[in-house]
Amino acid sequence: MAPKTRIILICSGKGGVGKTTLTANLGIALAKQGMKTAVLDADFGLRNLDLLLGLENRIVYTAQEVLEEACRLEQALVKHKQEPNLALLPAGNPRMLEWLKPDDMKRIVNLLSAQFDYVLIDCPAGVEDGFKNAVSATKEAIVITTPEVSAVRDADRVIGLLNTHGIEPVQLVLNRVRPRMIASQEMLSVDDVTDILALPLLGLVLEDEQVIVSTNRGEPLTLNKSTSPAARCYSNIARRLEGEDIPLIDPAKEGKGLGDKFRRLMQTKIF
Repeated sequence: MAPKTRIILICSGKGGVGKTTLTANLGIALAKQGMKTAVLDADFGLRNLDLLLGLENRIVYTAQEVLEEACRLEQALVKHKQEPNLALLPAGNPRMLEWLKPDDMKRIVNLLSAQFDYVLIDCPAGVEDGFKNAVSATKEAIVITTPEVSAVRDADRVIGLLNTHGIEPVQLVLNRVRPRMIASQEMLSVDDVTDILALPLLGLVLEDEQVIVSTNRGEPLTLNKSTSPAARCYSNIARRLEGEDIPLIDPAKEGKGLGDKFRRLMQTKIF
């Protein structure tokens, strides 16, 4: 294993909070910084990382064939045509869940670590065997959650399990942040979430319709120099991972244009 390889698990506990989207965009952003980056889809039951990267039609072999020694790692890796520093190792057949063990995941990650600067593991939702297998092979973790009570509670549970396994550092990404809802106290604030989870905040990702558009197209926002709010947030997270001192976005200062002020005025509740 290359001594400088960073193996990062991207997890949440709750499904649908943005793990795979973060993995895809962060992978592209790191690759654009010159880092050789592998993204590993560890969700063998419901793989989606290939779709978000637009690589679903180029898959020939998967992690399953690598473990079975039916192909070499290089044959299973799918390199991104527009960003050659990024490669995907696709998840195998869902039946892998029946026999995959922590040692198998460690073997896959060790192979990747010999060739890449970063290995990002897209963790399955929940805390069952898929999560346990993924945790066994990682060195550090990013917990992603949204400012919703149920998502934060699940994230708290996952953080406890990561601590039990001795994973460090564990950092937090808060996704789908809506400044106006925070301002009107209709959503948990950033301070609320960080106080509950007690993790260092790696980054915020603002709510952005372009995330849905890019996901459906199979083109991560960080791929094509998008200037959308979420693209800026993903790029900043990647730069912080590389040690840059990038200030966090202040939700209180976002969305303060004239149009937003007018809409807030029109939405003022009359009691």
